[in-house]
Amino acid sequence: MKFFALEHSPVAYAADFVVYPVSILVGLFAVLFYTPVGRWPMLALAFALGLAAWSLIEYVLHRHILHGLQPFKRWHEEHHKRPYALIGTSTVGSMLLIAALVFAPVFLLTDAGLALAATLGVMCGYLFYDVMHHASHHWRAKSGGWFQSRKRAHALHHQPGANVYYGVTTSFWDWVFATRPKNG
Repeated sequence: MKFFALEHSPVAYAADFVVYPVSILVGLFAVLFYTPVGRWPMLALAFALGLAAWSLIEYVLHRHILHGLQPFKRWHEEHHKRPYALIGTSTVGSMLLIAALVFAPVFLLTDAGLALAATLGVMCGYLFYDVMHHASHHWRAKSGGWFQSRKRAHALHHQPGANVYYGVTTSFWDWVFATRPKNG
């Protein structure tokens, strides 16, 4: 199995949907088991901030890295050309990035417990994004629901020349940064 391939086998592609939930559960158990109960409110806050930060991270990565910086732009264009292909970031790659860009800096500024809690929040956000992105390409949506609106927004994003809807899990940052269609 290739760890850093652009297009994945079904097993490698599905690894996120197993590895992330297990890692999140193990991490939550570890942080709660090894941290005194009196610090749990701070852990909950760090987790919530990590979860909230994910939506902005998702938007910035998608808009400015995947649509703006080579070689990521070229790789992401392949996903736009073949939206049903099993193209994405490997589980190893995404976990290493989260560890380097979230856990390490928060650990250097605070401590292991808060760093792990914030990282788990980001990981939950990433898992939600991963499920939503997969679902928007591979699942049917019932008419009129929230999922259908997210699926429609992502389909509009995939239109040639479209510079809209960089958020997969929410349109909040598209609204903030004016990347929603004028009539959207």
